[in-house]
Amino acid sequence: MSALILALLAFLSVMLFFIGLSLPSQPSPEQERLQTYGARPRTLAEMEMAQPFSERIIRPILQSSSTIVQRLAPQRNIEEMKHKLDLAGNPNNWTPSDFLGVRGLSALITLAIAIGVVMLMHTQLLQTIGGIAIGAVLGFYLPSLWLGQKIRTRQHEIQKALPDALDLLTISVEAGLGLDAAMVKVTEKADNELSRAFGRANAEIRLGKIRREALRDMANRCGVSDMTNFIAAVIQADQLGVSLAKVLRIQSEQMRVKRRQRAEELANQAPTKMVLPLVFLIFPSILIVLLGPAVLQFAVKGGFNP
Repeated sequence: MSALILALLAFLSVMLFFIGLSLPSQPSPEQERLQTYGARPRTLAEMEMAQPFSERIIRPILQSSSTIVQRLAPQRNIEEMKHKLDLAGNPNNWTPSDFLGVRGLSALITLAIAIGVVMLMHTQLLQTIGGIAIGAVLGFYLPSLWLGQKIRTRQHEIQKALPDALDLLTISVEAGLGLDAAMVKVTEKADNELSRAFGRANAEIRLGKIRREALRDMANRCGVSDMTNFIAAVIQADQLGVSLAKVLRIQSEQMRVKRRQRAEELANQAPTKMVLPLVFLIFPSILIVLLGPAVLQFAVKGGFNP
């Protein structure tokens, strides 16, 4: 028995030894300095391989495809695309050229899928051309549909977070902070699309942009009517010398009233939205449960003789 216990303890000690060797050790400050300053300079190939996969492979493909699409797209469409990307919160830090490359790449992928499908189905020539054309057009417009959904989601999040942000702005300004410092408080207390919009406006102001221009640009990037009205009221109060705390208090009260009205509107729409599920899902199941046994009894007694 003692030999078994000793063998078990020896086995556990060996296992703990190897586990300790496998655990990553935290380097000391001296080792970190040596790794930073004493290592040999990295080559261009090592620096390139250290970049993420998206930067090494995906972005060059997008740039090459965007070059082709930009030759066909007018300048007005590129400006509209930039505004839509701003409304969506600049997803993945895409520029208009990058997004055009995404659309071109999506069109090529769906085109290849459509060609494979029509080759497997052995369709006629006219149907083959139509299927390939539909696949290419669908792939070209799918990123735009995704971007539109991204814009609607961001605007809904901004509209939902605006009353609470205005309350915090009002409390901060009434406590003696300036508008810029109050916007910093909103950025620190929340992590949503609205706080990031305030953070970008603060960064532009610190870089030397006029406050009213930074606020107007923020409203344009949000595309929410409540936000536009709030920014217009703040700019007007700043230009006319009206008390900013009073304006913010009025705006926050109006935003809370609007939020309650939107909730009541959605509650009033609920009966109308429940009609289709009731008619097509709930009523048939209720009829089956209630009338099913009666129909079976009627059929067994000979009511449905062939």
